[in-house]
Amino acid sequence: MIDNNIRQRIIEVLRKHPDGLIVNEISKILGIHRHTLTKYVYQLVGEQLIYQRKIGSAKLCFLRVKNDKK
Repeated sequence: MIDNNIRQRIIEVLRKHPDGLIVNEISKILGIHRHTLTKYVYQLVGEQLIYQRKIGSAKLCFLRVKNDKK
């Protein structure tokens, strides 16, 4: 139950930030340690619900929309 709640909260945050966010920003918004958040981000990437794009040394997280082909 808690896992689904955290996953849903990550999706909601990314929905509100279509320009993407790094893990540290998402963790601050949600009040979750970045290592814990990273676990959920990897799960969501694996399920193709979100994707990451490397910009310099940062990895931005984005919500995947139906038409995305990344």
